[in-house]
Amino acid sequence: VPSKHFRNTAKLAKEFIKKNSIIASAAKGLEHETHKRMSEILYEYLPDNKIVALSGPTIANEIAHRKPAAIVAASKDIEAAQLVQKVLSNDYFRVYRNDDIIGVELGGAIKNVIVLAAGIIDGMGIGDNAKAALITRGLAEITRLGIKMGARRETFSGLSGLGDLIVTSTSKYSRNRHVGEKLGEGMRLKDILSSMFMVAEGVETASVALELSESLNVSMPITKAINKILFEERDIAITIKELMNRSLKDEIS
Repeated sequence: VPSKHFRNTAKLAKEFIKKNSIIASAAKGLEHETHKRMSEILYEYLPDNKIVALSGPTIANEIAHRKPAAIVAASKDIEAAQLVQKVLSNDYFRVYRNDDIIGVELGGAIKNVIVLAAGIIDGMGIGDNAKAALITRGLAEITRLGIKMGARRETFSGLSGLGDLIVTSTSKYSRNRHVGEKLGEGMRLKDILSSMFMVAEGVETASVALELSESLNVSMPITKAINKILFEERDIAITIKELMNRSLKDEIS
């Protein structure tokens, strides 16, 4: 379920879900109006249920063909996460567990913004060095925001952070990478989106991530640059130069 339809779906589903049952959510996004994570929305309508967030590098086409993959099941209730882990794991699909649901959901959502930039790099043919730098520095700013919002640093080096960021930044099946690639080739955003049948969550999440970074005073230069490209139609080449020419600083800070 796309994040922009998640609240209404939760509201409609409420009457069909038994109290105290476990709800596993695979949605990756943030609500535009409230900045809430998907589990927070579920708790509004299902306060008596146990919520588990599923996230990680899971390209649907590969899962459908039973190619090996691993994800993480995260919940404040670790027993609920363990049950989902046990039910879903098999010989081609391995599930890990984590009690940092904030970090797992934020990693899965905000990585899509960085993936748009990865696609731009592909579309412009800038090269592998640029993409490696982007993934690394993109993860750094996701981590900074996550820590400020109550997540643990180490969660972002796991499957829902680095793992998901790598696969969606490189896979030909990634919708967000596709949008970025077409932007890098010179297409306008509205034309790209109108030609797609699936949702690219990064476009919706970009402005939310920027608003969160500004309200929490967290430096997220890549996210800020992507917002300029998406919503102000800023020249991409100039925007990249601005990123590269920022004041120099320590790598780890």
